[in-house]
Amino acid sequence: MRTVLTGGTGVIGRASVTALRDAGHDVVVVTRSASGSAVVEQLGAVPVRGDVLDLESLATAYEGADAVVNLATKVPVGHAALVPGAWRRNDRLRTTGVGNVIEAARRAGVRRVVQESVSVLYAEQGDEWITEESPVDITPMTEPAAVGESLVQDYSCDSRVGVVLRFGTIVGDDPQTRYWLRATASGRRVGIGHPAGWAHVIHTDDLGGAVLASLHAPSGVYNVGAEPVQRLDLVQGYADAASVESGEFMRAWGRWLIGPRLEPLARSLRVSSDHFAAQTGWRASRRKFERGWFDAALTLHDLHR
Repeated sequence: MRTVLTGGTGVIGRASVTALRDAGHDVVVVTRSASGSAVVEQLGAVPVRGDVLDLESLATAYEGADAVVNLATKVPVGHAALVPGAWRRNDRLRTTGVGNVIEAARRAGVRRVVQESVSVLYAEQGDEWITEESPVDITPMTEPAAVGESLVQDYSCDSRVGVVLRFGTIVGDDPQTRYWLRATASGRRVGIGHPAGWAHVIHTDDLGGAVLASLHAPSGVYNVGAEPVQRLDLVQGYADAASVESGEFMRAWGRWLIGPRLEPLARSLRVSSDHFAAQTGWRASRRKFERGWFDAALTLHDLHR
């Protein structure tokens, strides 16, 4: 299958390129720069110049594609997320960018579109299990992702497949995990939400396999992640990895400072990925969160100190 990716040099993108290539797919990645093209070539894929915010370049890149996978995001890391305007590009990628992906796919006659999304769209559910039928809660943080999802769902029809992957919070060897490990080691409060609440997580090792599996999924929205973990255990896992006694949760004033932009990250989300498993056979290889999820970040980036 000839598969064209946007966002192919990010955390999910790199894992996906490797998984697709190893499975024998013809992988093309849209890049905006020479440095991005160099990364793509190192991954063993074919770079093509273009931009998810440039419709004409996308339409050209998608010619002859059997499937397109849009993983383009620009999520600010750590407390940079609180800077005014930090989310502007990410919001644009999830709205205008997804719209361009859909229109370019139509023009090129592409029959399958896969779109990355996030499970924090779901409304707070406490200890209740969350499936794809559970209610969502649209806020300034979640609205752009919801817009992107609706565009993909509108693309789906009898002759076209639109797949949305609602990923859990990524944990493993990625910039966000490394940031929180350093913050924990320095004694900062990194816990968001109630300690007894649930978090939907996925290890970096499982990202590529999920995207590969999505190329055979029927149209629809799918939750993608490991078993949910209680937030107290997640924060303590960071503390253990950072060699401190215990992780701390943000106080009320800290939650107020974060404001509505990051409120979805505090929701208790006990998300089930069983539907995706039933449709594709995919299950996380790292099914249950534990201290070893941080080993690669600690070893490869010298975070032991």
